[in-house]
Amino acid sequence: MSASLHLPWMEIAPTAVHDQARQHANEEALAALVEQYASTLYRVAFSVLRNAADAEDAVQEAFLRVLRHRDSLQEIRDHRVWLIRIVWNIVLDRKRRAKTRPETDDVSELARVLPASGLSAEEAAAAAQHHTRVLRLVDTLPVKEREVLVLSAFEELSSVEIATVLGITESSVRSRLFRARNLMAELLERPRSLR
Repeated sequence: MSASLHLPWMEIAPTAVHDQARQHANEEALAALVEQYASTLYRVAFSVLRNAADAEDAVQEAFLRVLRHRDSLQEIRDHRVWLIRIVWNIVLDRKRRAKTRPETDDVSELARVLPASGLSAEEAAAAAQHHTRVLRLVDTLPVKEREVLVLSAFEELSSVEIATVLGITESSVRSRLFRARNLMAELLERPRSLR
């Protein structure tokens, strides 16, 4: 009978294997979040900052914050709302620090990233013009109404999700959204020559 050689330094602690597996799963989850939500977060950031480079920076900062808290990713119920809230807070902080609106108010960039698949070249051009017009009109809305409209119409968040992102009540979201839609309807009905 041969005695097996048992050397303690050859053993791998079960907790080390578990920790490695958990870290790998967290990295995969983070990569999936980036792939799934990067364009959504970019649209949210751009809708507030109106500058492509600043919007990209805000999205990167949001994912850096997520990276720092990657161990708690499994505890988050709705990643989409959670990520939008993170990027929303980042862009609002940047706007507050800047205290002024960027001089480059390029709504054509946001119109470009809005979905328009399956259209002919002519239809896509007309859709881009319409998007640009609508975005310019959205810019004329009061801030509170503009915020809820952007999150509702462009990002398709529910009233509950918008309330979570903005830190307000659901009834406030609904009343702001009602006002925003009425204002937009009035603006869209006006002939272009009156503006």
